Amino acid sequence: MISERVSGALVIRPALLAEAEVVADLHFRARSTYYPDGVPQADLDWTQAWRGSIERPDGRVLCAVEHDRIVGIASFRTPDGASADTVKLYQFHVDPGHWRSGIGTALHTACVEEWRAGRRRTAVLDVHADNRRAQAFYARRGWFPDPENPPAEGDHHLFLRFSVPPGE
Repeated sequence: MISERVSGALVIRPALLAEAEVVADLHFRARSTYYPDGVPQADLDWTQAWRGSIERPDGRVLCAVEHDRIVGIASFRTPDGASADTVKLYQFHVDPGHWRSGIGTALHTACVEEWRAGRRRTAVLDVHADNRRAQAFYARRGWFPDPENPPAEGDHHLFLRFSVPPGE
């Protein structure tokens, strides 16, 4: 799957195993913007974690590449115990230096295209309660609070749901 922005400068494609370190760095920098007291699991080997995500046969990691530089990432798969028509968006990050440039929109559109092609009907995700920017981004794309998964007392995440539009 390859998607290009009209200008041709942005390409969305599957991440390569050799890019795991770059993906992990972008992931960490993006997450750092909404955790004022430090990113949880900062000492985790995120490069290894991303290698595992990229290699998973039951999942996908897409990256947005602009001028030969990864500027956005998305990771999704069917969550354990869910029906085959449900997909979970586990990670979705745009390099903070590229926010509000259309990269997130293009990456989200590519995800939706893949979900539609895979006959997914529902997508779910959780977003940090303090990440208002991401919540607004998802709301503009049709995500809404998941009625089947309200936040638990003391949990710092909101659970959102998206109805994947049928193909044309």
